[in-house]
Amino acid sequence: MIYVFLADGFEETEAIAPIDLLRRSGCKVVTVGVGDSVVTGSHGITFMTDTIAQEAPLNDELEMIVLPGGMPGTLNLEKSQYVQAAIDFCVKNNKYIGAICAAPSILGHKGLLNGRKAVCYEGFETQLEGALTGTEPVAEDGCFITSRGAGTAVEFGLKLVEKAVSKAESDRQRKAIMCF
Repeated sequence: MIYVFLADGFEETEAIAPIDLLRRSGCKVVTVGVGDSVVTGSHGITFMTDTIAQEAPLNDELEMIVLPGGMPGTLNLEKSQYVQAAIDFCVKNNKYIGAICAAPSILGHKGLLNGRKAVCYEGFETQLEGALTGTEPVAEDGCFITSRGAGTAVEFGLKLVEKAVSKAESDRQRKAIMCF
């Protein structure tokens, strides 16, 4: 099971592209509302989530969490005790954590990216405390998968598919959506 956390002010493309690609690949993706089951993205698009944070168990069925960026979505994710607990659970249990755009800053503030390769939205590099930052669309280091922004959301989603399913499935999805 994969949780994609959605808080008011999230960047819609950064959430929907990975959700779509993961579901196309047969993954069980659960959208988790932070604060409420109805959330509005940073561009005014409203979504009904599958569940809310307080009802999303942190157990062995969880294989990955995804943190979309956007403002103030990233700030709303970071101040959620449940999101913080989910990050801690994933780190402790070696589960994947995907974060895109400004959301890698949440991991940086926790000191989780120290000495690791990571990317983020331009200008947020200083928030990735101790990270080895780059400019590639997606960076992977251990259980952390980070990406730069809405324009890299498909590449980010394909990397998540690779980790959740396989490289072959990621390549199949790349071809199916004509992303060359």
